[in-house]
Amino acid sequence: MNLFHEKRANMSVATAEPKPALKPLPEKVQEYLAELGKRTGGDIRSDSFSRVLYSTDASIYQVMPLAVVFPRDVEELQAGVELAAKHGVPILPRAGGSSLAGQAVNEAVVFDLTRHMNRILEVNTDEKWVRVEPGRVLDPLNIELRTHGLQFGPDPASSNRAAMGGIVGNNCTGSHSIVYGMAADHVLETGVFLSDGSRAHFGPLENGSLTAKTQLSGLEGRIYRELAALVESPKNREVIRENTPNHWRRCGGYNLDRLVPGAASYRRPQDPRFNVAKLLCGSEGSLGVMHEIKVNLVDVPKMATIAVIHFDELYAALSAVPTILETDPTAVELLDQMAIKMCRQVREFAGPLCNFVEGTPNCVLMTEFTGTSEAELTDKVARLRQHLKSQGVPATAVTEAKTLALQADVWTVRKAGLGLLMSMKGDYKPLPFIEDSAVPVEHLADYVTKIEEFCQGLGSQVAYYAHASAGCLHIRPLLNVKQAAEVAKLPTISDFSVKLLKGYGGALSSEHGDGRSRSWQAEKFYGPELYGLYRRVKEIFDPNNLLNPGNIVEAPPMTEHLRYGADYHVHEEPEHVDFSEDQGFHRAIEMCNGAGICRKTTGGTMCPSFMVTQDEEHSTRGRANLLRAGLSGLLPAESLTSERMYEALDLCIECKACKSECPSSVDMAKIKFEFLARYYEKNGVPFRARMMAGVPRASRLSAGLMAPLVNGLISNGLVRKLMDKLFGISQHRVLPHFASVPFTTWFRERPSKKATGKKVVLFNDTWNTYNHPEVSIAATEVLEAAGYDVLLPGHFCCGRPMISKGMVNQARSAARDCVEKLAPFAEQGIPIVGLEPSCLLTLRDEVFELLPDDPRTEKIAEHSVLFEEFIAKLVSEESLDLNIQQSLGKVLLHGHCHQKALVGTGPSKQTLAFAGGEVEEVDSGCCGMAGSFGYEAEHYDVSQAMGERRLLPAVRAAEDSTTIVAAGMSCRHQIMHGTGRRVLHPAEAVHRALFPDR
Repeated sequence: MNLFHEKRANMSVATAEPKPALKPLPEKVQEYLAELGKRTGGDIRSDSFSRVLYSTDASIYQVMPLAVVFPRDVEELQAGVELAAKHGVPILPRAGGSSLAGQAVNEAVVFDLTRHMNRILEVNTDEKWVRVEPGRVLDPLNIELRTHGLQFGPDPASSNRAAMGGIVGNNCTGSHSIVYGMAADHVLETGVFLSDGSRAHFGPLENGSLTAKTQLSGLEGRIYRELAALVESPKNREVIRENTPNHWRRCGGYNLDRLVPGAASYRRPQDPRFNVAKLLCGSEGSLGVMHEIKVNLVDVPKMATIAVIHFDELYAALSAVPTILETDPTAVELLDQMAIKMCRQVREFAGPLCNFVEGTPNCVLMTEFTGTSEAELTDKVARLRQHLKSQGVPATAVTEAKTLALQADVWTVRKAGLGLLMSMKGDYKPLPFIEDSAVPVEHLADYVTKIEEFCQGLGSQVAYYAHASAGCLHIRPLLNVKQAAEVAKLPTISDFSVKLLKGYGGALSSEHGDGRSRSWQAEKFYGPELYGLYRRVKEIFDPNNLLNPGNIVEAPPMTEHLRYGADYHVHEEPEHVDFSEDQGFHRAIEMCNGAGICRKTTGGTMCPSFMVTQDEEHSTRGRANLLRAGLSGLLPAESLTSERMYEALDLCIECKACKSECPSSVDMAKIKFEFLARYYEKNGVPFRARMMAGVPRASRLSAGLMAPLVNGLISNGLVRKLMDKLFGISQHRVLPHFASVPFTTWFRERPSKKATGKKVVLFNDTWNTYNHPEVSIAATEVLEAAGYDVLLPGHFCCGRPMISKGMVNQARSAARDCVEKLAPFAEQGIPIVGLEPSCLLTLRDEVFELLPDDPRTEKIAEHSVLFEEFIAKLVSEESLDLNIQQSLGKVLLHGHCHQKALVGTGPSKQTLAFAGGEVEEVDSGCCGMAGSFGYEAEHYDVSQAMGERRLLPAVRAAEDSTTIVAAGMSCRHQIMHGTGRRVLHPAEAVHRALFPDR
């Protein structure tokens, strides 16, 4: 449920419609939306911004929908389908929008089923099945099911944002397909709205039941009569048996073979009963709109291990797959040289990769085994090693991921494969359009080699990843489809692939569906007779061609509606911060390929605002889509600096999580920095933004002698109400109090210390100097106890408050001052230790964007570390001479967003463990305060909702004796505000362990 997004039904922002995609809606569509609104009162959006948000998925396509509808329940969904039939308006049911073939975009009214229709309806643990609504995302579903020891078998890589409607609609599978097969192998029943809006329930029919169904009136009866006649025809059965690809891993076309006895293009035993639900699987929303799905479940494996087999050549690895399969693994996944290289360049994935990959192999095959005991798994891996050796397989190494943590590393890297490949800078990208093909594993090496040779003959490289065990290697040619010559390669390469597949007995699509990428090849691949039957199926279910038209049958050419094309161009303006590494501001935005990992809600930090609003607009993908549309002319040029665009980016809290958690490394925090600079240039800088950016100067004036007066004022209820009304600072918050004795005063007036010769610079930030000097004092005393002379740089501010408010010139001035003050220390090799993650890490991130031509920034960044990094490094080197007097005991750790994005919380855990802490980290995402964000009145509810997701409940549940630790000042204030618990900075925690009596 979305509690925060104001409804914008029929609101239009655009004042000019420069492209055909934004032409006024047809009259029949306007009439449809008006009648639907009157009948349901639901959330219906037809403004240009909302349509842009749903114009892309994870494919190479972009199609502007007619409108977007968010049905709140089954009745509203039925009304939408029924009225669409009445008005002749095409519709498209959509879940997470993670489709790679373009079937989740169309010139139709989109029904987003993830917002509200996402419930688990019933779980039967005895019979092992579950009933769900189509908007239920797979990972949250499995988390619930695992409490019963069960799970849904197929596991697509997009499981943390892909919903069951799309998984069944595409007939998905995943890494364990050799065990669990396809989604269609698990679907039992579906509740469906047919193309005329009537309701039907499809499930297995016992003897005599089919005859009864054919006697029904209406469209359901017609479907049963005509479909039964179609598949019972001896001629048609022969066509289906002979022309359906015999490869078991297939989701292309319609699943007529599952209604014909004796057709064996799939692995699992055929249910002899007639079940139209099997036909709905893989139909991509073109036969009906599912409102309920019943699927069978499988037992969660007791134990698993993963053998990572290293190879120096790709051909050798692929040739080894049949041999590996002889040892009965449950999965064999490929990570190729390009993916390994890209992985090493992204901090979030470089660490996990190094835990299971040795040296620099060309590729690895991640081979999983499951069992019921460690001894059984040990025997299986030993058998694998022996079998590889006896068969002469040229593996260079075999590492093993035995622990759950190591296995999580393997699957994290594997599932990030798609996005990692898409993180390449520039206009050449590895594109999905032939990547879903599968061949018998004995032909896999030759198929891949021939595709690679053909593409190289066209001047294009290729990248690979995925399901070697099933003969499905996701092959992605690197193309620049902003050039006409490169666009022309798309059908050329596709034609060559189809020819090879037919020769090898492969499948055109094996898990991602047909969509716009492959539907146009259907007649050529399946032959005119089988394709004719597919067309007939579509006519039976959808005689007026209103359900996701143009997919599977009657498809347009694959080069229509490309997201980029030869006519794609952007409006470029001078950039305020440096985007040279991304090759320009627009290309930084174009790094978003639409995979939608920012829509996940089960772990990590990205994207905090989406996690609580569940609104596409508040995902990183949504924001990137809108900005790209403004730059490229899909939206009017003036929209780029409009209030509506500002609203779309307003809930981006600049947490930087996308910089690390998005495999494509979309840095929305940096993008918003640039956007705000452009927006303020046109619209002026609001007073509150100036006020918040001016906090460093105000802190100097307010701390010290003025502190009691200022603190009294900002705590006064009447003053807080006035600030709420005048400045938009929430009356529910108390602004941070100022110290009567700032840290700099304490540092200057304290007794002099005897020099030790070992120096360290304490990068004393504004917050821990003027608001919380106790943190800086604790850090100073810990560092001195460790034998260091503590120096202060005398800088003004790192620039973080100005950066968060888009005030580039002021931020650049602050950054320049920092460089001037810190460069002499860095040149001497003196460590620069910071306490506030967002401040210190500015020296390792934004300083390069603000001062790209200053050579000193590199040296400063090299020597700048967080307090926890510094202590952890000394601990690792066994050079920290500190005597812990009192162990911390249980510690609950919350990591700062910037810390998690750029450093990770490993050093924090190591430092706290050194101080005797039994550390438990909360997978809390963002605390919600995010600097000034949580103090701003219009953001208070969202801020609190972010904290209430996991962090605040975890703190409340912690024992009173547990030490709560968070490095960020904002985080500590949010926890204090939401729970009343005192929170320590890691420096304070270590100080407490060293000096328990102080």
